[in-house]
Amino acid sequence: MNTLLYALFCALRSHRWLRLLACAFLFTSVGNGLTQVMVFGLLLEWQAPASLLTLAYLFALLPGFLGSLVGEKFCMRFSPIGLLLLTEWLGLLALLFPLLGIQFHSMMALLAVQSTEAFLTGMSWPALALLFRRGLSEAELPAATCLETMIFASQVLLGTGLGMVLFHHLPALALLGIDALTFAGSLLMLRLTGSALPSLAPEQAAETERPVAMRWQALGAQQKRSLLLLPALAAVGSPAMALLPALAQQIEPNDAAGLALPLLFARSMGQLCGPLLLKRESLPRYAGQNRLLLTCLGLFLLAYATIPLLSGMQALGAVFVAHLASNVVFAVGTFSLLSSFQADLISSASGRVWRWQTASASLFTGLTALVADVLGPLQALYGVSGCALLMVGGILTRYCR
Repeated sequence: MNTLLYALFCALRSHRWLRLLACAFLFTSVGNGLTQVMVFGLLLEWQAPASLLTLAYLFALLPGFLGSLVGEKFCMRFSPIGLLLLTEWLGLLALLFPLLGIQFHSMMALLAVQSTEAFLTGMSWPALALLFRRGLSEAELPAATCLETMIFASQVLLGTGLGMVLFHHLPALALLGIDALTFAGSLLMLRLTGSALPSLAPEQAAETERPVAMRWQALGAQQKRSLLLLPALAAVGSPAMALLPALAQQIEPNDAAGLALPLLFARSMGQLCGPLLLKRESLPRYAGQNRLLLTCLGLFLLAYATIPLLSGMQALGAVFVAHLASNVVFAVGTFSLLSSFQADLISSASGRVWRWQTASASLFTGLTALVADVLGPLQALYGVSGCALLMVGGILTRYCR
């Protein structure tokens, strides 16, 4: 029983603040999923043009780049709990955008809430990493890795799933009210987290632990490698995930939408089950194994490449296996980042990783869209992701531990 999931259970049992923090992010994940379903559901109901739907994807991604810069700077002056509380308050205020969008039938107002959520998510990432690094021991860092994975997956499994069930049964304003309640629940849990962990207040933090800016030239090879693992995963994975609707259309041309939601759930189940494959004591060793990481990424691409050749249920299995493999890389990359940097550098390092992930996903998704338009989705998947995998192999070889 040495899996990451067991490590998380042990850490939750030992730390009241971690239990409260997990509840806070559970509320946040549900709220974010509900918002996404409501926004895209209304855009489709209002017959938004395809170009606007494409922009919606970019608006839900690119502002995180700027948000991570702001979060990194704020971590140098404020406590991580205070910064997380600020992002939740701003997220609650951002619900005014969809409220105005519903009231005035404004598509741009709906896109504004997507951009704001992306900005606030990027802003909260450095604070969350700093909180884990200060509040957990070295032996407990695998628990933080597992918790971040489960937060990521729960947004789809809980928030999107609940949203898809409720969207056609409740008016949009009711969904907006439920979303506001999730923010209120998260704010309450974060306040309780701050009370349970008073040593994280700025006036009580040791001066040597105050976050400082990170310089690439001063980093060792292991630290540079840890910064590059998650952007590398984004480079290989984002083309496949961007092409998932087109691949679903090839499988079920008459009911692509009916297949899209099960594929989305299969993806999240793979992400959620990934920690079950890993033992916590193996994470440091896996972080330095190029063959294992490249095999997982190759398996991810192979599974996606076979999707158009499979039936509906078989495609679900392929997506599950693909994200089971990619989640191994995600868990290893997250652990490597947390373990390679001390508390004074972790907020700067995690902010930089978030920006590089965003830039990597945007670049390779854009290339995929261009190639798919000319050659077709399957050829784009082979070409762009294949080149990305070769590039990642070169990077991992360059920065061996």
